[in-house]
Amino acid sequence: MIRDKSEKKKPVKPAKGVIAVTPPSFRRERALIKRGVWPVAGCDEAGRGPLAGPVVAAAVVLDPKRIPKGIDDSKRLTPERREELFAQICATSAFAVAFASPARIDRDNILRASLWALARAVAALPEAPKHVFVDGRDKVAVTCDCEAVIGGDGIVMSIAAASIIAKVTRDRLMCALALDCPGYGFEQHKGYAVPEHLEALDRLGPSAHHRSFFAPVIAARRKHFPETVDPDLFTVDPTIEAEATAA
Repeated sequence: MIRDKSEKKKPVKPAKGVIAVTPPSFRRERALIKRGVWPVAGCDEAGRGPLAGPVVAAAVVLDPKRIPKGIDDSKRLTPERREELFAQICATSAFAVAFASPARIDRDNILRASLWALARAVAALPEAPKHVFVDGRDKVAVTCDCEAVIGGDGIVMSIAAASIIAKVTRDRLMCALALDCPGYGFEQHKGYAVPEHLEALDRLGPSAHHRSFFAPVIAARRKHFPETVDPDLFTVDPTIEAEATAA
């Protein structure tokens, strides 16, 4: 069959019900490089929402000549693909990781603890960056220019790389904590408030790795250790509570 050359190829449309997602790009970093601004770091955290375990923050400076293919928001990747990209990013990039423990989260609130960990990760990079991109609406206290990008892990390549480093590091840590505190299922749900975790928390009570001021943990402590509960201990400043909820 001879096709009429006058026929035009029709653009391929996404399947019905499928939303086309544009992967993150290195455009913003490259624009800074052209202006002589380098190194440029991206940073992100994993673990704001869980009831247990630390927040893990990561900062990454990608090598413009050796960017691993397929870097994306860690939430869009399978665990297997995250592990592959984790190894590739570690082999080709400068990176650093920092942790905010449950004790710090209890003391400072989840938002402030997360920002503290992000700043620590940036400060731990082998070479101080000249510009930092951070995921979210809040800038980080660093010694250089900082740009907050809402949804940055799906937009800025360096932030996406940091999201992978943070997520894989935290998942591995939660699997290690599962060995220390069996029965909670940390290796499965990574500390998030899924039904299995809530059931274990109600049955076993909180562990040393749980965050004291999160409502399900408060309820479990009152049930298992009522004598340790100070009536004023869990009175949270409404401003702080609002910040944590927004995060």
